[in-house]
Amino acid sequence: MTGVASQIERLLSDRMGIELPVGLTAWDGSHAGPADGPRAVLRSRKALRRLLFQPGELGLARAYVCGDLDVDGDLTEALRRGGAAVRGRAGRIGPRTLLAGLGFALRRGVLGPPPAPPAEEARLHGRLHSRFRDRAAIAHHYDHGNDFYELVLDEHMAYSCGYWNDGVTLADAQRDKLDLICEKLGLREGMRLLDVGCGWGSLLLRAADRYEAHAVGITLSEQQAEFVRARAKRRGLDHLVEVELRDYRELADTDEAGSYDAVASIEMGEHVGEDNYPGYAESLLAMLRPRGRLLLQQMSRGDTAPGGGAFIESYIAPDMTMRPLSGTLAHLERAGFEIRDVEALREHYVHTVRAWQDTLERRWDEVVAHSGERFARVWRLYLAGGALAFEEKRMGVDQILAVRPDENGRSGFGVGV
Repeated sequence: MTGVASQIERLLSDRMGIELPVGLTAWDGSHAGPADGPRAVLRSRKALRRLLFQPGELGLARAYVCGDLDVDGDLTEALRRGGAAVRGRAGRIGPRTLLAGLGFALRRGVLGPPPAPPAEEARLHGRLHSRFRDRAAIAHHYDHGNDFYELVLDEHMAYSCGYWNDGVTLADAQRDKLDLICEKLGLREGMRLLDVGCGWGSLLLRAADRYEAHAVGITLSEQQAEFVRARAKRRGLDHLVEVELRDYRELADTDEAGSYDAVASIEMGEHVGEDNYPGYAESLLAMLRPRGRLLLQQMSRGDTAPGGGAFIESYIAPDMTMRPLSGTLAHLERAGFEIRDVEALREHYVHTVRAWQDTLERRWDEVVAHSGERFARVWRLYLAGGALAFEEKRMGVDQILAVRPDENGRSGFGVGV
């Protein structure tokens, strides 16, 4: 009987018109496909069984996370070649192809009960974007442990796109990003800054330390809040830095509404959801004094897979929603903001994610010891796919500077205003 790898190659070519984009090694030791570049390794029949029950991206991701499928060589290049090979061919799986695939699965012992999804997959309950569910979604990704994020992030603990200006390290790029935000907001001594979705406090600490602003952050993650408070105290900044466990929907009803000179929200708006975004934009506006500035850094995507795709939605950021940049600008304008500047940072995110990849690979053994191999494989796939999505313009990221004009339309920008 012909080897498994050759049979898979022929099935893809004859039935779907797809040539193997990477080399392939099957569990029987057979080989097929290109001899150069990365090689996919099917370590067991279960890899194909996962695809049988969950065709496409999610089935492949489950097989990879569990180790049933592996990649020898550059994972990013394997994803690049694989994506190019299948793009535009989604409608080519007809009845004959399905029958041929089932026949192959029967002959090769692939058929069996559906494998259980990996435990690392998110399992959320409740109404979409209810406060309870949003807290669970944030906890799934951000409460894995501050020490884990200290392994893979830079010294600032900034988990967002850096700004690759003159610096040569990830820490330089994140410092320059933080300074760019503070300068766009016009921060100076004594001003009040609100950071909505403050993460591990990189912006709060930079605003307090360098610009002597009073910086308040909100987060849904208890671990993040504890980390920020401890770091602020160690650096003698706890008189300027506050962090609260609070939902953005609670902001407008507080006594602090209208009291902030500047508001920032850095890659948090993706977690809000399309239906809730108008309320989110209104909450940001409500916290600002007249002529106060907003700096929003946010990822964007076209109408296809607005959540980022099956893998991202299942393992990394459940319930995430991205939209085209124009959609976000429209939400902000309807809320009452005036847009003053937009800066695209898509290429900067390629460099940022690849820096995280390098750190993950360099500290692979530490990450596995901390979180287990499956979790480490989730992150390896996440970062490889993320860098590629920005590189190929399937995702973007932008800094949006906006202002709340006063009742006479004055913005505070320009000469003599």
